[in-house]
Amino acid sequence: MPEIGSITWALDGHYLELQHSEKILWPDDGITREDLLAYYRDLAPVMLPHLADRPVTLRTYPEGIEGPSFYQRDLPDHAPSWLQAVDYTGLSTTRTIQVPLIDNAAGLVWFANSGAIEFHGWSARAPHLDQPDQAIFDLDPGESATFAGVLQAALLVREALDQEGVQGYPKTSGRHGLHIHVPLAPGASYLEVRTWVKRIAERLEASHDGLIAVARGATHRGESVTIDYAQNSIARNTAAPYTVRAAPGATVAAPLSWQEVEDGAVRPGDFTLRTMRERVAAQGDLLAPVLHGGQHLPPPERDQG
Repeated sequence: MPEIGSITWALDGHYLELQHSEKILWPDDGITREDLLAYYRDLAPVMLPHLADRPVTLRTYPEGIEGPSFYQRDLPDHAPSWLQAVDYTGLSTTRTIQVPLIDNAAGLVWFANSGAIEFHGWSARAPHLDQPDQAIFDLDPGESATFAGVLQAALLVREALDQEGVQGYPKTSGRHGLHIHVPLAPGASYLEVRTWVKRIAERLEASHDGLIAVARGATHRGESVTIDYAQNSIARNTAAPYTVRAAPGATVAAPLSWQEVEDGAVRPGDFTLRTMRERVAAQGDLLAPVLHGGQHLPPPERDQG
C-alpha cells in the first residue's frame, strides 16, 4: 500500500486520487484530510460490518468543520461505477433517489476524499428498507444536562430492556449524547419499533421525571436527557459506529462497554480520530454483538405496564 501522503492510494482493487490531502479540516487540532482518509482506511474492518447493506447519509464539509456543510442523501452523479446504491422513494414524494451503500474501504475513503466527514446509517438494511434490524434509543442531553446524567439515563434504559428480556449496546454519539442499539430480527415494522421505544421512554419519564424526558417538539432543553423515539423511522439516520464527527478534537461515535457506563468516568472527548486505533486494537469491536443478536420485540401484552 502506498505511504501516507502519496498522490494515489490503491484500495480494494481501485485507484483513488487524493485531492488536496494536505488541507486542514480541523484548524484548532491541525487534522488534515489525509489524516481523515487514513483513519477511515484503518478503521474500515470494524466500521464496514455495521454499514453493510445499510443506506448511508453523509454530512459533507468541503472547507472543513468551520465551513458550510450539507447532508448528502443520494449518490452523486460523478460517483465511480463501482460504488453501490439502493433506490428509495420517500413517503411524501414520488422522486426516487439512489442512497449510497458502502461495502468496502475504498468507498469510505472515496466519500471522505470528496468532503464527507460524517457517516450516518439507517436502521434497516437493503433490500428490506421497511424492516429495521435494530431499535435506537437516542439519548440527547438538554443544554444544562451533564454527560454523567446521560450515563445515568443509559443505565436506566438498560434496566428497562432487561425487564423486557432484550439486550442493548451503548456507544457515544460523538457529540454530547449516547445511543443504545438493540439488535432485532427483521420482520417488525418501523411503527412497531417506534411504539415500543416510545412506551419504554414514557415509563422512564414517569418514574424518573426531571432526569429523563420523551422528545416532544422543541427538545434538548434544561437538565433532562431526552429519548427521541422518532429516530426509529424510515430514512432517519444515526451516527454510524466509528464515524468521525465534525466537532472539536475530531471526536468519534465510539462503542462502549456497559462497565464503562457504570464506572461513569468516560466522556465523549476521550474518543477521537487520534485515539480510536489504539482502543480498537486493545478491545476490538465492542458493538459486535449488534451484528449477531437478532432479538424479537416483546409481545404487546408484555408492554402494557
